[in-house]
Amino acid sequence: MDFIYQDPYPILKDDTQYRKISSDFVKVEQFGDREILNVDPKGLELLAQEALKDVSFMLRTSHLEKLKAILDDPEATDNDRFVAYNLLQNAVVAIDGELPSCQDTGTAIVMAKKGENVYTGADDAEWLSKGIFNTYQERNLRYSQIVPISMFEEKNSGSNLPAQIDIYAKKGASYEFLFLAKGGGSANKTYLYQQTKSLLNEKSLDAFIRAKIMDLGTSACPPYHLALVIGGTSAEANLATVKKASAGYFDHLPTTGNMSGQAFRDLEWEKRVQQICQESAIGAQFGGKYFTHDVRVIRLPRHAASCPVGLGVSCSADRNIKGKITKDGIFVEQLEVNPKRLLPETPPHLEEAVEVDLNQPMADILKKLSQYPIKTRLKLNGTLIVARDIAHAKIKELLDAGKPMPEYFKNHPIYYAGPAKTPEGMASGSFGPTTAGRMDVYVEEFQKNGGSMVMLAKGNRTKDVMNACKTYGGFYLGSIGGPAAILAKENILSVEVVDFEELGMEAVRKITIKDFPAFIITDDKGNDFFSNL
Repeated sequence: MDFIYQDPYPILKDDTQYRKISSDFVKVEQFGDREILNVDPKGLELLAQEALKDVSFMLRTSHLEKLKAILDDPEATDNDRFVAYNLLQNAVVAIDGELPSCQDTGTAIVMAKKGENVYTGADDAEWLSKGIFNTYQERNLRYSQIVPISMFEEKNSGSNLPAQIDIYAKKGASYEFLFLAKGGGSANKTYLYQQTKSLLNEKSLDAFIRAKIMDLGTSACPPYHLALVIGGTSAEANLATVKKASAGYFDHLPTTGNMSGQAFRDLEWEKRVQQICQESAIGAQFGGKYFTHDVRVIRLPRHAASCPVGLGVSCSADRNIKGKITKDGIFVEQLEVNPKRLLPETPPHLEEAVEVDLNQPMADILKKLSQYPIKTRLKLNGTLIVARDIAHAKIKELLDAGKPMPEYFKNHPIYYAGPAKTPEGMASGSFGPTTAGRMDVYVEEFQKNGGSMVMLAKGNRTKDVMNACKTYGGFYLGSIGGPAAILAKENILSVEVVDFEELGMEAVRKITIKDFPAFIITDDKGNDFFSNL
């Protein structure tokens, strides 16, 4: 047999539209018979800074056009349209560069391919990190990176570093980049399933996909760009492919395989998985057709004894942007600068929401909510207490020590969230909900002690939460995951820290809200929207 080398991921074309950000920092020099692209590392800093800035406040045109398509689809449910319209409104607010599209401004991830004839004379990851650092310091973004001091002691890094930076080698004299800002909710919905050859038939694969799609839930803010990768020379190779595929990086792979093992997209299975997602009726968070915008199914070679299967998503905050450095300068992908052109002049028609006054005794709030079935759309007005992971752990420590639960946890609904920085002159930074499921472990004990009687967050929850709400008369309300900028601009009137100030974005806050949109997801009778799908 003759030796054949195959590029494992042969991307056939790149139709990305780029904008030049600088002609500086690059020059071509002759070294023997080679032309060397000499890149001043300050160019790497500039590129990373611009890419993370753009992707925090702007989205791809293709992504926003898919939201517009939901509004134009007569088969979309009212809830699908409501979510899509809110996400487009959010994009219009975020484009001003003050309020990022999502409050979870994410882990900064850089995947780069450095040509053999590119010279920087520096530690490229250090300079890329410096550019990322600059953006998170200068913009109204959130620091989400927690660093371990010991096995159990952790602190916020205060800079959103470290970033994940992976640099690969390639031929030529250009430097190519994919930058991602990956929020925790989206990252947490990445799954690896170690399967076998027995999966690789039509019946088994169809059944597998139908079951595993339900693992995704809504906590990562659909509609999703979903990636399903079957095979891989290792588990790590599979999951790396999932991440890049969900970012659209592999859209121009071949559509057939060959004896050299090239990766390829299976267009037939992409259509089938998209249909399965539509049939799930999960929809764009609150029921409907648009659980996914689109699906990428990629087939990879595998070891005979292994069949890794990876599943992951890019969420409604589809923060992916390409960059490149060539002899012509430094470039970033052109994102949409005028999302307002995609927003209809009038919002989609919806039944009037039920208004709920949160500035009344908790017993009266519960009595009001008890009158309505799950899926009821609400407008919330009044006071919320904001608390997420570390604050919940702190309050549990109080209970474990025999101390009483703070009165604020009993008297007000609890919003699971953590804000981005507050722009000057505004009441709040971007302030959307975080994933409810991470707090499930606390609900039964807290409700038993009179707290967490009304909870507001995003995504589906476990049976334990449903049982607790039925036992103690509580409610879980779902907020739209994604439109954090418009919530800050239109619905949050004031924010103040009331406890654990040292926790930064995880501190307990009291906020005043107006016409804050929500849905009844779990009620005091044990009914749950997602378990009924």
